[in-house]
Amino acid sequence: MIDLGPLKEKLNGKPILIVGLGKSGMPVFEACRAAGIDTILWDDTPAQRDAAAARGAAVKDPADIDFNAIALVCLSPGIPLTHPTPHPIVDKAKAAGVEVTGDIELFHRAKPKAKTIGITGTNGKSTTTALIGHILKEAGLPSAVGGNIGEAVLTLPDLPDDGIYVLEMSSYQTDLATTFAPNISLLVNTSPDHLDRHGDMAGYIAAKERMFRGPGIAIISMDDDGCTGVYERLKAKAQRRVIAVSVVRPLTHGVFASKEGVLFDGKNKILDLNTCKALQGQHNWQNAAMAYAACRESGVAPDLIVKGMQSFPGLAHRQNIVRFIGPVAYINDSKATNDQAAAMALRTFNPIYWIAGGKPKEGGYADCSKYLSNVRHAFLIGQAESEMADWLQGSGTAFTRCGTMDKAVAAAHQLAQEETKDKAVVLLSPACASMDQFRNFEHREEVFTELVKALKPLPVEPKKSATGGKA
Repeated sequence: MIDLGPLKEKLNGKPILIVGLGKSGMPVFEACRAAGIDTILWDDTPAQRDAAAARGAAVKDPADIDFNAIALVCLSPGIPLTHPTPHPIVDKAKAAGVEVTGDIELFHRAKPKAKTIGITGTNGKSTTTALIGHILKEAGLPSAVGGNIGEAVLTLPDLPDDGIYVLEMSSYQTDLATTFAPNISLLVNTSPDHLDRHGDMAGYIAAKERMFRGPGIAIISMDDDGCTGVYERLKAKAQRRVIAVSVVRPLTHGVFASKEGVLFDGKNKILDLNTCKALQGQHNWQNAAMAYAACRESGVAPDLIVKGMQSFPGLAHRQNIVRFIGPVAYINDSKATNDQAAAMALRTFNPIYWIAGGKPKEGGYADCSKYLSNVRHAFLIGQAESEMADWLQGSGTAFTRCGTMDKAVAAAHQLAQEETKDKAVVLLSPACASMDQFRNFEHREEVFTELVKALKPLPVEPKKSATGGKA
């Protein structure tokens, strides 16, 4: 656990108000309690309040709180800060002149000299974060991985002075980091996501760009317009040394992966990424290129980075093979919660029996449309079922409206086993959020995995599939 003791002196005896008592909120409470910092807790969900009270927390209705007596508000990332409307506690805090921040900012104030690598982006940031952490560990450097992936930041260990914290940061978290910016900051990519929480694309990118304030190193992808804009602004400010990364075009200065999957550092060939079993596909080559740049800037020798990449086991939620049944691979990509992330999976496999749908996001399915030729049949679930059916009908892609995950897995399994096509995959890559039928994308993965593990092989009787949609 991170020692918040150095923060206590700066609070003038006032308590911290912790709002949102989930994955990040309760670790803030525990870290504060360990450091002797007074806290007041609140959550809009009664069950969360009751659970916190049972752990000895002082839970108090915001209506009864004197905000002038509060040191600061620590807001959980899932609670609206600005859009679509601020949470009422945010408005009350600002009216009283009380700062609203997050747990990563508390970490920074308690450990201002800690070495940090921060990773943000729309897609791929979890794999990039996990890969960096794996390489550092294999190279023998003290390190800890957390933030938006795995453990909440305040549950991480207190590392020695040469230790490195590798932190995945969502746009919600960067919004709440009022002064913190990592020593090495990475922007993997940008595409429309969470626009309801940031107003528009400009607001979304601005939230991520907060991570690149002040001196340090910036590692920026050059493969989309949003990233290129950030790159140019950072170069103009000249506060950080900026390193370009690409998987689309060769770079004389920077890190890039060729269209064949060969990783280069400038003109120097580093590694054929096709030899890395968990880093297949162009999207993973981008993750690898970003991770390579970050680890080189952290002092890791190229040969150790290569060994780390080749031994990387992959990320549980991303394109993970659950099992084979006969020639068919059953692949979990539950974390593909938007169009661009799902498109990365659709371009990687062929033929695909695609399980898609959930809670729809803004922006449609333009990226997925580019790879529908790889989709043999789609099996649709959740709130997005109707709109995805209309979209697929217009493209001539065969689909079945299944409604729920159990029906989709059963139907996809039946057809894939009947057709027994070479290199076929049953792929869960939803292109949608999970919260219509599941608690989160991890819960969606758990359900898919359990259903797949329970499947039985079918007698093989090849026959042609339907070519049109079914209601």
